[in-house]
Amino acid sequence: MNQPMDTIRYPGMARPARRSGNLPAETASFVGRHRELGEVRKKLTEARLVSLVGPGGVGKTRLAVRIATGLGRGFSGGAWLVELAEIGDPALVSQAVMTALNLRDQAAAEPLALLLAYLRDQELLLVVDNCEHLLGAAAQVVTEVLRAAPGVRVIATSREPLSVAGEHVVPVPPLELPAPGATEPLARLRQNEAVMLFTQRAAAASGGFELAASNRAAVVDLCRRLDGLPLAIELAAVRTRVLSVEQIVARLADRFALLTGGGRAALPRHQTLRTTIEWSHDLLPGRERAVLRRVCAFAGRFTLDDVEAVCASPDVPAGQVLDVLASLVDKSMVTKEDAKGLACYRLHETMREFARLKLDEAGETETTESRCTGYYRSTCARSAFEGRYRLPEWLDWADLEIDNVRAVLRRCLTHADGASGIELAACMGWYWITRATTEGMRWLDELLACPGCDTQARGWAYFVRGFLAVLKADPVAAYPPLQAAVAAARQAGQPALLSEALSMAANAYNLAGDHATSRCLIDEAQAATDPAYPAGQLAVLQARCLAGSFEADSDAVRAAATEGARLAEQTGDTYALEMMLLNLGSVALLTGELDEAKPLLARSLRIARQIDDRVAQFYLLGDLGCHAARRGQPRLAAQLLGAADAARKEVGANVMPFKVSSLAQAEASATAALGATRFKAEFEAGGRLGRDAAMDLALGTPAREAGPGGTEVLGKRELDVARLVAGGLTNRQIGARLFISERTVDSHVRSILNKLGFSSRAQIAAWVAGPDNAV
Repeated sequence: MNQPMDTIRYPGMARPARRSGNLPAETASFVGRHRELGEVRKKLTEARLVSLVGPGGVGKTRLAVRIATGLGRGFSGGAWLVELAEIGDPALVSQAVMTALNLRDQAAAEPLALLLAYLRDQELLLVVDNCEHLLGAAAQVVTEVLRAAPGVRVIATSREPLSVAGEHVVPVPPLELPAPGATEPLARLRQNEAVMLFTQRAAAASGGFELAASNRAAVVDLCRRLDGLPLAIELAAVRTRVLSVEQIVARLADRFALLTGGGRAALPRHQTLRTTIEWSHDLLPGRERAVLRRVCAFAGRFTLDDVEAVCASPDVPAGQVLDVLASLVDKSMVTKEDAKGLACYRLHETMREFARLKLDEAGETETTESRCTGYYRSTCARSAFEGRYRLPEWLDWADLEIDNVRAVLRRCLTHADGASGIELAACMGWYWITRATTEGMRWLDELLACPGCDTQARGWAYFVRGFLAVLKADPVAAYPPLQAAVAAARQAGQPALLSEALSMAANAYNLAGDHATSRCLIDEAQAATDPAYPAGQLAVLQARCLAGSFEADSDAVRAAATEGARLAEQTGDTYALEMMLLNLGSVALLTGELDEAKPLLARSLRIARQIDDRVAQFYLLGDLGCHAARRGQPRLAAQLLGAADAARKEVGANVMPFKVSSLAQAEASATAALGATRFKAEFEAGGRLGRDAAMDLALGTPAREAGPGGTEVLGKRELDVARLVAGGLTNRQIGARLFISERTVDSHVRSILNKLGFSSRAQIAAWVAGPDNAV
C-alpha cells in the first residue's frame, strides 16, 4: 500500500472530472502524522466508519481534513466537512449534515428522511467533526447514514468513540516527542514532529526563528513539557515574538511546578493543555483577557460588529475592539476566517471551554449572555421588516449568525425568557422559510409554550408557525397556529397581521381542497388589508393566485399576479416578485402564450437562484422543461424535466396537483419525439447536472465562470459593496442595507480600491458598469 493518498481508489468509485466538497483550505503547513495518515487510509479501504479519538487540542480536526483532502478525489461526490462544535442541540445534528452538504429543509420531508434519500445513491466521504458533546445523536445519524447509503464513508472525530457497529477507532496521540537531553544531531532533531511544529510556527510568528545548537536544549525541553500537544505548542510558539525559548520554558516550568508540588511527576495531558492556555491567557493585557472570555457567548462565528455590541465595556471601548481582536488572532487565541468576503472569527472548542470558565470566574456570565440575547433580539427585530425587502443580504447575515441565534434561543428556553425567544424566533421567519422549515417549527412550538411576550409578537410567531406548516403541505397542522394568529391580530388591533394570517389560512384550506372556505378567507383578508401595508396586499394577491391555480381560473391568476408583480417590483419585495413572476409565467405557459412565458419564468428563476429558494427552483425548472417540450425541443425538455425531478427529490417537495398534468404532458411529448430509451437517457443526464448547471441550461447561459473583467478578484461581500457604491450609496447607507457597520463598509471599500488598483468611488462605479463585470 505505497500509493499516494490522492490516488487511492475504492471499488465502484470513479474519479470525478472536478473536485467537489466543502473542505477548508489549509492555512498553515501540516506536520507529521505519517503513521496515522497511513492507518486511516488503510482502514477506509475496508471499513466505512473510522473514528479519530483523542483529547482536545491533539489535532484531530487537522488530521481528519488532511486525510479527507487526499481521499476525497477518489469519491465521485467529493469530501464534506460537518462541523458539530458549534451545535449545542442534539436535534440539530441531521440539520448540520444537511447544511454541510448544501441541502435545504424547505418542504414536506423531515430533515433526516431528506438527508438519507439524498445520500442513498451518493458516493462521498463525510468528516463529522467534534462529536463528543452530541455523542448519542451523532452516533444515531451516522448509523442511519451508513445503513441507508452504501456509497458513503465516514471519518468521525471525538474525544471518545461513537460505539456503534462497524466503527474502527484510531487513537490520535500527541506528536512524536524528541529524546530527552537534546543529544540528537540537529538534522535529525529537525525531523521530529513536535520540534518541527514548534520551529515552523515560531518562524511564522517571529519572522526569524531557527533551531540551532544554542536553543535546541530549550526547544526539546519545551516540546517535552508540552507533551507534544499541537495546540499547546502553537500557543507557546507565538510567544517567541517577545520571549526567548528559554524564557518560555522557565515561565511554564514555574506553572507546572505549582501543579505538581515541585515534584517531577508528569501532569495529565489535559492539565498540560489547560496550564499552557492559562499561561498564555495570563500574559494578555487586561482588555484582551476581557474580550477573550466574553466572546465565548458566541456559539459560532462572530464578526467585529457582534463583538463591539456584546463585549465592549468601559474598560474595553468599542473603538478598541478591532485592535484587541487582531492581537488575539496574532496570539492564536482566536481564529480568523473569511465568510463570503466578510472577516469573521471563532474560538477553538478547547479555548471556548477555557473562556467560559474565565467568564464564570469573573462573574460576567449572566451579564454577557443577557447582552448577547438583547443584541440578537434587537438586531433581528430591526431587520425583520426591512429584511423582506433586502432578502439576499439578510439571508447572508442569517447564514453567518445562525449558530449564535440558536444558542440564544436555547438560553431563552433554559431561562424561561419567552418574550425574547418568541420575538427572536418570529423575526427569523425568512430563514426558517428558505433554509430550515422543520427546525423553525420546533423552536416556535417550544417557545410558544412559554409564558410571556405581548399579544402582537406572539401573534406573528403563530403566523410564522402556520406559514411553515403550509410549506410542509400540512394544512391540518397549519390551522391552529393561523387561527391563533388571527385571534391575536384582532385582539391587538393589528390589520397587517390579520390580513397576512387570513391569507395564509386561505392557502391552507386550498391545500386541503376546501376552496369555498378559502375564497371566504381571501375576501375577509382583502377587507382587513391596510393599503399602506404592501406585504398584506401581496399576501392577498398570492392567495388569489393559488386559489385560481387550484380552480383552473387563468384569468384570476393573471389579474392577481400582474398586480402582485407590479407591487413587488415597486416595493423591492424579492420573494413576492419571484412568486408573482412564476405565477404569470405558469399561466402564460398553460394558455399557450410561449413567447410571453419564457422571459417571465427565466426572470423568476434568476431570483430563485439569487435567494437560493430550492422549492421555486424545482417548479421553475419543471415549467421551463414544459416550455421546451411545447417549443419542439424534446432533448432540452427531457434534461430539464430530469433536473426538476432531481431538485424536487433533493428538497423533499411534493408536486402541486395543478402542475401534475402539464408535467405529464411534457414528458409524454418528449418521449414521443425521442423514443423511450433516449428520453430516459436524457432525463437521467439532466438529473446528474446539479442545480447550478441545470439553471444555466434552463436560462440558455454557458456554465458560469469568472469573467475576464476581474469579478473573481473580489469576494462576494465586496461585490455587494461595489454594486451599492456604484448605486451612489454612502458607507452609512450601505451598512444599513447589508446589516454591517459603517466601519466594516469602509474597510471593504478600501479593500476594493486596493484590489482593483483604483483611487476613487467613481472608478468602482465605472468598473461595475463594465460589460464583463455586471455584479
